[in-house]
Amino acid sequence: MKLKKLIFTFALASALFSCDDSIMEWKETADENKITTAELPLELAEKIERYEALNTYTDFILGDGVSIDFYLNNEAYRNITNENFDDVTAGYAMKHGPMVTADGSLNFTNVDAFIAKTKEAGLSVFGHTLAWHQNNNASYLNGLIAPTVIPGSSGSNSLDLSGLKDASLDGWAGNWNTAISIVEGEGLSNTSQAIQMIADGTANPWELQLGTPAIPIVSEHSYEVSFYIKSDQAGQGRISFDANLVNQYPWVDWYSNGSGTESFATTSEWQQVKFTLAAADFQPTATTFMFNFDLGYLSGVTYLIDVNTISVVDLDAEPSFVNIITNGDFEDGTINPWSGYGNDSSRTISADGEGYGGTGYAMVLTNPTEAQSYEAQQVYAFDAPLESGTEYTFSFFVKSTSPATLQVELQNESYGGDYSGGIVVGNTWSLVTRTITPSTDDKIRFIFDFGESATTYYIDDIILSSGEVETASEPTIVEKTEEEKAEIIGDALESWISQMVGHYKNDVHAWDVVNEPMKEGGSLRDGNIAELADDEFYWVKYLGQDYAVTAFKLARQYGNPDDVLFINDYNLESSLAKCDGLIEYANYIESQGATVDGIGTQMHISSTSDRDNIVEMFKKLAASGKLIKISELDVRLGTNAPTNDQLAEQSDMYKFVIDMYKEHIPVSQQYGITIWGISDSVEEHEFWLPDESPCLWDADYNRKHAYKGAADGFAGRDVSEDFTGELN
Repeated sequence: MKLKKLIFTFALASALFSCDDSIMEWKETADENKITTAELPLELAEKIERYEALNTYTDFILGDGVSIDFYLNNEAYRNITNENFDDVTAGYAMKHGPMVTADGSLNFTNVDAFIAKTKEAGLSVFGHTLAWHQNNNASYLNGLIAPTVIPGSSGSNSLDLSGLKDASLDGWAGNWNTAISIVEGEGLSNTSQAIQMIADGTANPWELQLGTPAIPIVSEHSYEVSFYIKSDQAGQGRISFDANLVNQYPWVDWYSNGSGTESFATTSEWQQVKFTLAAADFQPTATTFMFNFDLGYLSGVTYLIDVNTISVVDLDAEPSFVNIITNGDFEDGTINPWSGYGNDSSRTISADGEGYGGTGYAMVLTNPTEAQSYEAQQVYAFDAPLESGTEYTFSFFVKSTSPATLQVELQNESYGGDYSGGIVVGNTWSLVTRTITPSTDDKIRFIFDFGESATTYYIDDIILSSGEVETASEPTIVEKTEEEKAEIIGDALESWISQMVGHYKNDVHAWDVVNEPMKEGGSLRDGNIAELADDEFYWVKYLGQDYAVTAFKLARQYGNPDDVLFINDYNLESSLAKCDGLIEYANYIESQGATVDGIGTQMHISSTSDRDNIVEMFKKLAASGKLIKISELDVRLGTNAPTNDQLAEQSDMYKFVIDMYKEHIPVSQQYGITIWGISDSVEEHEFWLPDESPCLWDADYNRKHAYKGAADGFAGRDVSEDFTGELN
């Protein structure tokens, strides 16, 4: 009889080499090639059928890695799982990628249903995995640390910045002595200039003052003044004017807070000061004006003003370009005259405040299912065809609710097009600027082809011009510092673990906290990868080697005090150096104040894996003193139509692994074994080991020879020797 076991709740996810979730196409295998037990010798087949359920032969936890879709919807699959195992590991569904939505919140719906169903069967769920470099919502994480794009001003700059850009300050006047200078690399971006103004011994605003050159104005025109400023500590400033303004010291709504004040406050974060001077603010005879940065209120404060974004724009000036698209900013609250069709897609105007920069409106395009890019289109029809051979520049801001691609085309009445494709879209606003040249003189439509990705797009500020778009300055790219990225990603890790572990605190009592941290040679991964997969994100790259320390501490903080927390990796049996490295890393994590309860060895092996290495691995793991778990055991044969000899070799390898685990891992350290997958059916191996036969049941859910090998290993003897009565 089976002794009463410790019941732990757990959930598992697949690994790059352990359980690769890259979608692979599959097709139905011909009946003659399906993996079945029909060819087994009759006596052996009958013996196997006489065996009891697997978990009757062992006293440690016996688990299985499952697909929650199969478990919830396939009765045969679910029944085998419930009858043979004590707990289950979700193969994909409990990872960061499928759980975390575009705004960082978690969608628990599918996993909640899964856990409810396992509870009915008396199974526990093992949590896997909290910190891994695969199967993440990488688009969301990368969006958090993406650079900020600050667009140039809306028109040409009336203010001459040459005296700043050459650092001479020619044409600029004021009260500063040596307290004002131009510094390189201190602006909004790490390559842009800033005006540095140091308040030393000042008490009045005019005691630290920098005045602009004269700025020409046009009668009856309004002007927008803007700049970015920050300070090393809390500061205070104002803008004052010469006598060409009616009020030289106006109270202004500097930060668009809704009310005017004498001065603005500054902090260590960049902020934009932006306000409008109406035509009535100028003296009737004025032809120029100038303004002063007055920053002498508080002594001891150092201010920085970004040079590139200081601008004065004539809001009533004739634009230096013509935007052929008349409704590209959607500020009238409609998307007219845009129209579209295809693939049950929809198009609408956003709510006010959902446009680029959190203001105004945007065009919203939703494509419900993946298709060809041209199968969902949004169209703007020109009044007249574009000129053949003329280079046009188009630009727009765009974001999407999930990673996506977009295509732009110019099309004629016969649907012939010139294309600009491969536009990658993420979940934060990005500026797209490209050129396109009509190949014929009949291109009458500007089209967004958005059928390729099932997502919702937000598009704003669309411009199509036959000349360059003139702005006061080029867009400024503000990269986050390494310190800022570390803080942001650290917060994201805590948000993910706190939500996941906290939500399942009463249901899951064991977790793979850190998965696959080591390289094959035994050193820690560093995340310096040239080409990342769409779901790949390395926490270690931003948080350093202590990312695992943080993960273990967070899992303990938001879980239960007695939760069993594991570190897990693959190929430990084929690379003993990697096994050593993992043990050393677990010891390092504990030296930093976290507790690692157990080590998981995945053991995705073949029937010909080196048996001496397997034994040596178990000895090393036992010497760690930790709980040891075989976390994802399967045995490959290299074919989906194995011979009887191959099936016997597979059975023997399953038995060998289980025997060696029991022989070399002390009973007190034996957490248990998880078999990876149920059957060899094509559907189960869509994502993992296609064209293979690694499991204990065949494609028709019949027990294979490997079932006997596993059961005999768990029992510690040939169970069939106890059978009585005649065999066929």
